[in-house]
Amino acid sequence: MLWVCISGNKDSSMKRRTALLAPMLLAFSSIGTARAFDPQPWIQDLGQAQDAFATKYANLEWAVFDREIDLQRLFAETKGRIENATDEAEARAAFDRLARRLGDGHVVFDWPHSSRAAATSSAPPDQCLALGYNAALRALPVAANAPGYWALVTPQSGEFPAGIIGVNGRRVGIVQIGVFTPQGFPSLCKEAVQRLSIPPDKPCNDACSDRIEAWASDRLTRAFAAQLRALSGAGAQSLVVDIAANGGGTEWAEAVARMVTPIRLRSEEVGFVRGEHWAKAFADDAASLRHFADNETGRDRAMLLKLADQVEARRKVALTACDSTPLWRGVHPACRWLGRGFFGSGLLAAGDPAQLRGKPWATLLFSPMQFPYDEGVWHGPLIVLVDRNTGSAAAEFVAVLKDNRAAIVMGEPADGGCGHTNGGTPTTLRNSGARLEVPDCARFRIDGSNEIAGIQPDVLIGFTAVDGPHRRAARFLAQLPEAVKRAVELQK
Repeated sequence: MLWVCISGNKDSSMKRRTALLAPMLLAFSSIGTARAFDPQPWIQDLGQAQDAFATKYANLEWAVFDREIDLQRLFAETKGRIENATDEAEARAAFDRLARRLGDGHVVFDWPHSSRAAATSSAPPDQCLALGYNAALRALPVAANAPGYWALVTPQSGEFPAGIIGVNGRRVGIVQIGVFTPQGFPSLCKEAVQRLSIPPDKPCNDACSDRIEAWASDRLTRAFAAQLRALSGAGAQSLVVDIAANGGGTEWAEAVARMVTPIRLRSEEVGFVRGEHWAKAFADDAASLRHFADNETGRDRAMLLKLADQVEARRKVALTACDSTPLWRGVHPACRWLGRGFFGSGLLAAGDPAQLRGKPWATLLFSPMQFPYDEGVWHGPLIVLVDRNTGSAAAEFVAVLKDNRAAIVMGEPADGGCGHTNGGTPTTLRNSGARLEVPDCARFRIDGSNEIAGIQPDVLIGFTAVDGPHRRAARFLAQLPEAVKRAVELQK
């Protein structure tokens, strides 16, 4: 409420009120002008985003023909929402809605955040936190809440909770993997910093970060193998690997998949987005292969040179553009949208770790060789538990085991999809500063389908979005006997 003190005659009081109200009206007018929202820069950003999708998005064909998205309509609707927006928050919401409509978890608009809190904080930085290590990345176990479950306590239980549950007189071992990346284990990062004599109070560059990740990954690999052996020692006759709500991770998933089965697994084929990003990766690989071949003789030299020629052929494909314009009309292009590369495991679909170990080029050919794994640490009936939040590298883990008939999958349909290679191909929108991430690769399953279409379980569990932890565990337990039965039959 505006209080005005009135004294003297009527004319003078009116003048005073006019003098007071005039600047206030001017101030309100200025506020309204300052808050006026201009959608044009955001529409320009939308055009830039559309160009990125048209040239960089690996799952463009899937979005049109499997997801059944009318791309032109989707972008037109988004433009309309931006034009009708009254502020930046509503404009950002229009972009985020576009990403959700695509249904691809690897499509993300990462909006710039204020650095004010960081600038005003006087607390010393946590080196591992700055590198992205966060225990919150790990999902919580499902089966540990089931009636009759008893925990197996070992030195590895902090990383991989495990236990035993009885099913029709059979002991079923359960081990949980919360995430397929060492970034989910900050305690290992801190230990690596100490063991590797890395100064904790100095910035950690890429080489430093790689050393920490390699150390932590090796420790996780050995810990997981130890936990599998502990379950065998406790009398487990079948094994459930709980990866419900596991959001993915790194190539470590390919190594772990080979640890839980004696079957020589063949990985999924990878499709790549044509362009400089993959062309450079292929050029680098071809050069490395020829360099290694110079120091080899006999079969190894011949194999490396043959692979170098194959990689070079892929590089040429990567440099041959495929116009996506027909896809925006709902029509297949005359060319193949994605080039067909090699495999989720690298240049080789399968490999014998005993033969590759010790070779200086082993990790270039077969990515699981980055890790000190052994095949078939577990060799009994195998079940993998998934849910709607299982995705990315976790979906890769499931798909490889299912397609090789090495495991029974139980739970609810899991999201799939390849993510980003070598840093991906991000696009920074010029006006808003948002960073658009789209996947530059796709994985194709044994039936030729794109993994992003999802993975259908063999034994369905009716999880709901409102289930609490114990209700989820009860639903799991109710379907476990059927899953165990089918896993035993699969192994015969």
